[in-house]
Parts: sequence; structure tokens; C-alpha cells
Amino acid sequence: MLQIWLERCRRFGVQEVLVNLHSHADVVREFVNRSNLSGVRVEVSDEPVLLGSAGTIQSNRDWVAGERSFWVFYADVLTDADLSEMVRLHQELGPSATIGVYRVPDPSRCGVVQVNEAGWITEFIEKPKVPVGNLAFSGVLIGGTEFLEAVPERMPADIGFDVLPKLVGRMAAYEINEYLIDIGTMENYRSAQVHWPGPVVHS
Repeated sequence: MLQIWLERCRRFGVQEVLVNLHSHADVVREFVNRSNLSGVRVEVSDEPVLLGSAGTIQSNRDWVAGERSFWVFYADVLTDADLSEMVRLHQELGPSATIGVYRVPDPSRCGVVQVNEAGWITEFIEKPKVPVGNLAFSGVLIGGTEFLEAVPERMPADIGFDVLPKLVGRMAAYEINEYLIDIGTMENYRSAQVHWPGPVVHS
């Protein structure tokens, strides 16, 4: 999975990557040390006590401070999405964040969004008991200064519960129609073994 993500970063011009380490940290560090991906510089950040997805960003905010925009990728998401199109939308609309969204069969497990005709997010609810739709956050987003300002200082903190709801009305949605699956369950992991089409080269 990390190999796939790093290759996608190189393909779409991402030159610096920070990998957060917790589970199997030694295995990941060994892979990073022996990987040979010219054009992508990889740093690792150890997190022996889980800080949550937003807590990780808060802990490493100096790494992205000063950047006009940056990517956040959930490493258990497998996708061949066209990241360049997502960047184009982000630059066109100029939101606080642009989040990749996709259609899911079980929205109660996800962060569910409502989007208006102009592509702006009008509602975000993390793991709703009664979902009003099936358009969900994919685990792929572009953030910037306003996104960082919305990250709480307390830890642990979660992007879905603690950050994205604050940015409703200021976030854009980019719908991912290419292959995307969260392999966080054994069912999805087995499905990915069968259905993953391999990385697609976008023109």
C-alpha cells in the first residue's frame, strides 16, 4: 500500500512525504529505508501513542507550515483517482479544503456529506446513525492554512469528528469515480486482492 501511494505521489508531482508510524513501525521504516523512489523524499514520524488523524497533523504542523496547500492521504485507502483533477478543482474554487468523496454501500461507517450544485459541502456528519445519503469522505484531501487553523490543539483529535464539520460551507467536494476502497476490514481487503485494477496512468 505504501509503495502504491509513494508511486502515485511521484506520478502527480508530490516531492515530499511524511509517513506517520504506529503499527508495524519497524517494518515500515525498513521499507522506507530500502525503497528507491527518485523524486520523492520520505520522512517518518513516530507516534507511539495514537493522537488521532487530526492529532497527527497538529503534532507535525511545522512540517507543512508555510505551504499554500498540502495533501492528506489515509494509507488504508486504495485508489487510482486522478489527483491532478482534484488539484485543478481546488485551485479553481479556492476552498479551505477539498475532500475526495465517493459513493459507499454502508454510509453509517463513514463521514457523510451533502453537496450543493456548485460543488460546495453544505453538511458533514461523521458516522451518522441515520445517513441522509451515501456520498462519503474518501480519506483523500487537500488542505491549507485555514484547514490547519481548524485542527484543535487537544489530542487525540480526529479529522472527521473534529475538523471537517467546522469547515462546512468552506469545503469543496471532488467526487472520485475511479476505483477506491478502504481496506480497513478483511472483507474489503480480500475484495481489493481480486478487483484492484492496478495504477492507471492519467493523461
